[in-house]
Parts: sequence; C-alpha cells; structure tokens
Amino acid sequence: MRAVPTWIDKCVVCVCSIYDLAFRPDGSQLIVAAGNRVLVYDTADGTLIQPLKGHKDTVYCVAYAKDGKRFASGSADKSIIIWTSKLEGILKYTHNDSIQCVAYNPVTHQLASCSSGDFGLWSPEQKSVSKHKVSSKITCCGWTNDGQYLALGMMNGVVSVRNKNGEEKVKIERPGGSSSPIWSIAWNPSKDEHNDILAVADWGQRLSFYQLSGKQIGKDRQLSFDPCCVSFFSKGEYIVMGGSDKQASLYTRDGVRLGTIGEQSSWVWTCRVKPDSNYVVLGCQDGTIAFFQLIFSTVHGLYKDRYAYRDSMTDVIVQHLITEQKVRIKCRELVKKIAIYRSRLAIQLPEKILIYELLSDDSSDMHYRVKEKICKRFECNLLVVCSQHIILCQEKRLQCLSFTAVREKEWLMESLIRYIKVIGGPPGREGLLVGLKNGAILKIFVDNPFAITLLKQNTSVRCLDMSTSRSKLAVVDEHNTCLVYDIHTKELLFQEPNANSVAWNTQCEDMLCFSGSGYLNIKASNFPVHQQKLQGFVVGYNGSKIFCLHVYSMAAVEVPQSAPMYQYLERRMFQEAYQIACLGVTDNDWRDLATEALEGLDFHTAKKERKKRGESNNQLFLADVYAYQGKFHEAAKLYRKTGHDSRALSMYTDLRMFEYAKDFLGSADPKDTKLLMKKQADWAKNSKEPRAAADMYLTAGEHMKAIEIIGEHGWMDMLIDLARKLDKAEREPLSRCAVFFKKFNHHGYAAEIYNKMGDLKALVLLHVDTRHWDEAFSLVEKHSQFRDDVYVPYAQWLAEHDRFEEAQRAFHKAGRQAEAVRVLEQLTHNAVVESRFNDASYYYWMLSMQCLDIARDNSEKKEEMLKKFHSFQHLAELYHVYHSVHRYMSEPFSSNMPEILFNISRFLFHNLTRYIPMGISKVDTLYALAKQSKLLGAYKVARHAFEKLQGLKIPSRYQDSMELSCLTVRSKPYRDSEDLIPMCYRCSTNNPLLNNQGNSCINCRQPFIYSASSYEVLPLVEFYLEDDISDEEAVSLIDLEVNASVNASSAQSSDRISRISC
Repeated sequence: MRAVPTWIDKCVVCVCSIYDLAFRPDGSQLIVAAGNRVLVYDTADGTLIQPLKGHKDTVYCVAYAKDGKRFASGSADKSIIIWTSKLEGILKYTHNDSIQCVAYNPVTHQLASCSSGDFGLWSPEQKSVSKHKVSSKITCCGWTNDGQYLALGMMNGVVSVRNKNGEEKVKIERPGGSSSPIWSIAWNPSKDEHNDILAVADWGQRLSFYQLSGKQIGKDRQLSFDPCCVSFFSKGEYIVMGGSDKQASLYTRDGVRLGTIGEQSSWVWTCRVKPDSNYVVLGCQDGTIAFFQLIFSTVHGLYKDRYAYRDSMTDVIVQHLITEQKVRIKCRELVKKIAIYRSRLAIQLPEKILIYELLSDDSSDMHYRVKEKICKRFECNLLVVCSQHIILCQEKRLQCLSFTAVREKEWLMESLIRYIKVIGGPPGREGLLVGLKNGAILKIFVDNPFAITLLKQNTSVRCLDMSTSRSKLAVVDEHNTCLVYDIHTKELLFQEPNANSVAWNTQCEDMLCFSGSGYLNIKASNFPVHQQKLQGFVVGYNGSKIFCLHVYSMAAVEVPQSAPMYQYLERRMFQEAYQIACLGVTDNDWRDLATEALEGLDFHTAKKERKKRGESNNQLFLADVYAYQGKFHEAAKLYRKTGHDSRALSMYTDLRMFEYAKDFLGSADPKDTKLLMKKQADWAKNSKEPRAAADMYLTAGEHMKAIEIIGEHGWMDMLIDLARKLDKAEREPLSRCAVFFKKFNHHGYAAEIYNKMGDLKALVLLHVDTRHWDEAFSLVEKHSQFRDDVYVPYAQWLAEHDRFEEAQRAFHKAGRQAEAVRVLEQLTHNAVVESRFNDASYYYWMLSMQCLDIARDNSEKKEEMLKKFHSFQHLAELYHVYHSVHRYMSEPFSSNMPEILFNISRFLFHNLTRYIPMGISKVDTLYALAKQSKLLGAYKVARHAFEKLQGLKIPSRYQDSMELSCLTVRSKPYRDSEDLIPMCYRCSTNNPLLNNQGNSCINCRQPFIYSASSYEVLPLVEFYLEDDISDEEAVSLIDLEVNASVNASSAQSSDRISRISC
C-alpha cells in the first residue's frame, strides 16, 4: 500500500483546528469544520468553493445526508444549522450545551445531534426536535446501516445503543470507565456482513469491535496512541484511524495495522474516506487538510497453473487455474511478498517469512502446510522461492538463503534489478532469469556464484520469458516494445509494439503471446500478429490456455489456435500446422488441415490427421487421394470397395456430375436414388431454376422443400394440386400449404385443407382471423369446446369497433365474466362522463345482474359479489332518479309534474348525505328541491335547501335566479304544507320532509317503500317470515281480520300475526 498526496491545504480563513470532515455522498465536495466557519472544498483539486458563516463559536462537527440534499453543522454556540446542497442555511435549532457530534440516518435522513447533556432527533417531516437526557458527555455517534439504531460514545467509557425513538436498547460498559473515554465509533458499512459490527476506539489506547447485541468480537487491539477518529472504507474492507501519534494509519477491518497513510506535524483530529474510492482526507490540529490517494499494489506469484495472490492485505489465496480450486491461507498480518514454485509457497510477513509445501505430489492437491519459518525481518523488492532456497532481491543485490535462514550465495548487479523469474532446473540447482534496468539480461544458477550474461540491450527491461528449448528470449522494454532474440546468436528476430507483458507457449516452441492496449496478440513464427480484445496482462501461455491477470483477478482464457494454424497452412507448412492443431482447434479446422495436406500431397500429415480422427483404412485414404488428383472414377471404385458408396455419391453430386452419379448407382437402393434426386434439386434451386427444383423435390419425396419453393413463388394452382394429392396423415406439409393459402388470401383453399386434416381448431382460428363470424359461430354450435376461441376475439373485435354492448354480451357468452364486467364498468363510466345518466342506470343494473350470476356460480366469491350487487342496484336507482333532475335543470321544459320532481329531489338528497357518486351534482339536486318546494308550499324545506346551497360553489348561470328565489322564500311562512308530509305505514308517525334518518321513519326506523314512477311513499311494509311459518300460512294470517273484542280462542292467532310483523 502506498499513499500519494493529492492536495494539501492549510486553513487561512482562520487559524484553528480541523475538528471534523464530511464528504458529499457523490464525493465531489468536502465539508470542513474549521473555527467558527464551515468550509466547502472541491475534492478534485482542493479549491475552496465557499466559507459558510452562521455559527458564533467553534464548529465541532459536520455531517452530510445520504441523499445529498442537505448537510448539518454543530457548534460550541449550542446550535445546529441545516444547510442545503446549494450552500444555503435553511434551519437552525439549539441545545442547552455545546454540540459535540451530528449524524444523519442513512435511510430516513433523520438527524441525530448530540451535546454534553442530551441528544436530539430531528427530521424534515417534523417541526420540533425530540430531546433525550444522558448521564455523561457524548463524544461521538453513528447510525447502523439500516438506520434502526443509533450508537452513542460517551465520556464515561460507555457506548449506548438507542432505537429511532431515543430509547436505550443496549449498553456497553468498557473496562477503564471514565479514565478511558470513548472518542470515536464507526459501524462497518459492508453489505456482506450478517451482523452490524461497531468499531470502538477509546483513550485507553484500545480498538475493539462489538455486535449490535453488545457482544464483543475478538480481543481488544492495543494501540500506541490516543485515537481521535475511526473511519471505514465504503465497502468495509479497511479502517483509517488517526490521533495523538500525528499520523493516519490503515488497518484491516479486524484491526490489524497495515501501514501509515500520512505523517503530520500535529494531532490528527479527524479522517474520512471518500465514498466508493481509495481517497482519504485528514484534518489536523494545526489546521492542515491533507488529501491522499491510496494505491494498493498487486502482491502475487505464478507458477504454471498455480496462482497465489494477496487478499484483504492479510490473507493469501492459492488458485488452480485449470480446476478453479481455491484455498485461503490466513496470515493475520500484512502480507508483503508472495512467491510460488512447484510444491513450494513463500509468504513474507513484517517480521518473518513462512515457507509452505504441498501435502502430496498430486498435481491437483491444494492442501498446504508450513514447512519452515524464517523469523527474521527482511527488506526486499522481490521475493523468489525455489525447491530448497529463497532469493531476496534488494535493489542491485540478490541473496540466496536456505530455509534455515543461512545465506549461501550473493550476487551484486551493475544496475537495479527490474525482473526475476525461476526457469526451472534440478532441486537445489534451479536457474533464474534476471532483467536489469540498464538492459542487461542474465542467467543465474542458485549453486553458482557467477552470473551469465545472455545479452544486453539499450533499453530497460520490464518483462522477460524464455522459450521451452531455451533458444529464444522475449523481452518487453520500457517503451512497451516486445523484442525476441535468438539466445545463441544474439540476433534480434523480430519486434512488436504496444506490449506490456509477454509469455512463450510452454508446448510450442515458435508461439508466444503478448498483451497491451486492451488487446491480446498471438504470434507464431514470423507470421503477422493475430489480435483479439483482452483486458489485463498476460502472465502465462500453456497449450491453448492463456493466463491473464486483470486488476486483482487471474483467469485462464481458452484461445482457439485456428488463426496461427491457417497461417502455417497458407505457407504450406503442414507439419507445423499439425503441431498447432494439436494444441486445440475445431473439428472443421482438422478437416481443413487434412484437405490442405492432401492437396499439397503431404500424405504423411494427412494420414496423421485421419488417424487422430480414428480412420485407419489405407484404401479409403487412397480413394481420397485419387479424388483430389481428379481420378474420379478410380476414386468411386475404391469408395465402393471400402463400403463408402455415400462418399462417391457426394463426390459426383458436389461436382454436379449427376449422370455419372446415376450410372454409379445403377439399380442401387431407392434411398440412394432419392438422395441423388434431392441433391440435383438442391443444385437446380441454387442455379435459379425453382420450378425444376420443385418438381425434383416432389419426385424425391421432399414435399416440404417443394412446398416452400412453390409457396414462395405464389404458384397457387400447383400448390392446391399438391395439397389434394397429399394424404391427410401428412400433417406438416398440409399445414404448410394452409399457411401459404392464408398468406395469399385463398382462405377457401385453407379451409379445405384444415377440413381434410380434421383440424377443427385451426379451422376455427382461420374463420376468426378472416372475420368470418357466421362460419365460426356455426362451428361453435356443433363443437362447444371452441367457444372461448371464437367469442373472446369476437368480443374484442366488437369493442374495437365501438359496439360495446354487443362485446359485453359476447364476453358473457364466452364465460369471461371478468372481461364482461370490465366492459360494463367502462360503458358505465363513459355514460356518466357524457351525462347519459339513464344509460348509466341501465349499465349499473346490468352490472348488478352480472354480480348476481357470479355469486350464483362461484361460492367462494358469493359474499363479495352480493355486496357488489346491492351497491350497483343502489347506484342504478340513484342515476335513474338523477336523470330526471338533470333534464329538469338543463332543458327548458320538463315532462314531470312538480310533485314528482319534488319527491325525486327529496329522495336523492336523502341519499347524498354520506357519498356523492361521480357525475351527480348536489347543487342541481338542492336547487331542484328548493324550486319545487317553494312551488308546492314546502317553504321550510325550500329555505333549508337554499341555506345548503350557500355553502356550495354555484354555477354563474344559477347565481341570479337563486339569490332572487332565496330572498322571496324568506317572505313565506316557515312551515311545510301538511299535504306533503309523509306518513310511516308501520307506526303511523308523520315524518318531516327532511329528516336525519334519510328515507326511513324517524320513530321505528322502517325504510319507506317508494313508487317507481312518482316516488311517493307507498302504503307498504316490508317484513320477514320466521322459519316455522309457511308462505300459505302467512297469506291466510294477513287476510285475517282481528276484531277489537277477541276471545281466548283467538289469542293464539293474534300471537301468530305478531310474529309476521315487521
């Protein structure tokens, strides 16, 4: 890990400490608490955007909301200021003591503000701040990732976990109490953790971790300084911590120290990590703001198909690139270097080097055990492990140590060592390939004190690799050029630009690959480079697999070797092409190789290719040779002799020698004759002779191909003749004929085909598609199973043509009750919108009947449908009544008598007390009632209606006449005409014209029964029979007249009559 300063600034607005920092969630701005100001910086270059004034004393804390819309600052002046993202203050509230810390809830954006004696919770939705007292000064706070809990760190060494309402749920009492105040806490933001993990740093110089339940995770980590700030990376993998040691340090999420980020000249009071990045900012006591970029280098090692790399800075993962197996080795310390070779694995830690070995010699074994420990601190640039030694590279020096830490050899180079690689050898005598900055390339054996110079070039070495025969050397220099040398003659064979790494194929001497500029380049011999896109660095090449490192992950990429094989074939280098093909090509590539070898008369290569495919018949091979030499008849004879007549037939047909093919077949199997006809038809088709091709296909029995040609050219006469000749069992050709008939609008022919096939469903769908509804309906009458296939599209077609009522009936016939109801609901809605209230009433009545049908057929929905039935019946009645009121108000003349309009308006008004259906105007209802009441002498009702109208919005066309009527009615007596007073026919009580029971008696609550034409109260009483009284008995009891003077014998009858009363 390396920290690179991006920008450093010292607060010049005021000489003060930097107590807190906060990033805008998108990372574009940095909010700084500096003196009594809040400073806003551009994180890209450290430019001060604006100092914000608002506090009268030192600002101790700042926090940004997760949604990026606002941030908050808290000060020693006991106030909190809420600022918008546009840097405008919008709200200010106070506590009784100086503000110590603030934190926004990441989910609800609720703000927690903490002072010396209490903490408050504020959210934009509420006006007031709910405050809660605490027993000790709060020094730090933080919300859990889900925003459900708030942790408070206190001066007395206690961590209190509160819920969103401020109630304490968990109390963590730290050892040391008030002598070890909690100075910083932070929740791990990782989404991979199953539990919320809280990092706690106190001035007892300890770092601890706790679960939300208060249970401690692991042991306390001892620090050598007083921590002032703790901050997690966005994914929770690392911790940044600073304090009295005047520096910020990087730790793992478990608290293992990894290194120093930046040393300062004063205490580091605050540190923050930029969201979703590797940038860290520090705030110091002397006013310094330092912005660093952390660069994490890849620590890894590769040997053939085993790749070892560092993970989470303290673990090593060994990956088998072929089997994809992985094993993790936990070191629990910073892993500095990794080296792997055969069965050995070396890991350098800060104070020791661990040597591991495999448990067995199995190539797929992934179990490592510790072989040796070298408990000594080493400083080196590169680390290499061999079977019995480790090699340390220190600038210009190479040291060879045994596994017991005994230094056996040392080599001093003339320049800095840039690259080192083990190239194999016997155990204890391995060879090393070393590249220097001055361009020298050397070979070193671990048992030899003298280095061997292979060659020297003018540019610095960046990457090296040696071919399998040790005869060629590939070098990538500092100018990203790949240079290939002959080691023996020192001759430069070729060079290629845009390379950052190179690797030889371990199974083919003349093949190498190199990567660069987002491309993988494969070069065989001195042929042009074959390119394909690839991200990352090439680190190995084995057969057809290329090992590529991209960022921190290694992958084995399977690369077909077709391109280099064809390059060799173009040069007629068949032996080399065969070697390339053995690395991995497709079956077609193998066939092309054999064909090219035969044409080039390289029979040895062609024969090897045939053997590889399992063909060992020499006469068959000779027949192929004759065919390529143009001796077709001789080849045909050999093909027949070896039992491969099909090859001879294919040869003749490929050459369009159909007559020879017929002679060859003679009186052979009819299948072969058909095959020949088929191939001749294919040739005719490709030769643009479609009619001849169709005839040939028919002769060969290839009906489908013939139909395709006939159909594509629209030869309908020919097609119907063919269709009539086909047997009804040949369903696929017949179906294809029907498709073409439909395509060219010959629906009668299509219907004939479907009838022939007996495919009734296809016939029904044909009639539906062609909109021949009468034919479709006649089929449905005979075959009811196709009802849905006809009536549903018919209903949709009717709906598309605005014939909605017919569509509704069609849906009903199809059994699609839901669609039928939906159409009716739409019709009803449209009728209301268009003020066709009589139609709306009718549609609601139909809806109620639909619901009744559904309730009758579906017992599960019975209760729901009955409820809807009563609701729709009620709405139907209301719209039926309102139709007359609407006509009276909108038309100049009315056909209804005043008494009828009065009764209708009164009935409607009583039903609009709780809910007013869409389209019904309460103004129209009240105005009609008022006018008819005034006309009939019900002045009390008229005045009441006019008073109600004054509380409603009156259309301008009614305004003048209404005001005039309102004035004139006041001159009338405040009473209603007795002739209009309704009477209850159950209890004989006179009811007011307007009563609070609506259309029911005010005394006995009996609902009135209204006339459907005049809406007068009818002299009828609704009642229900008890279970033990039959209908006949009820009629006889109703007809019975009870005299005033009843005797004892009639007492029983009176009792029976009372039991059928309302």
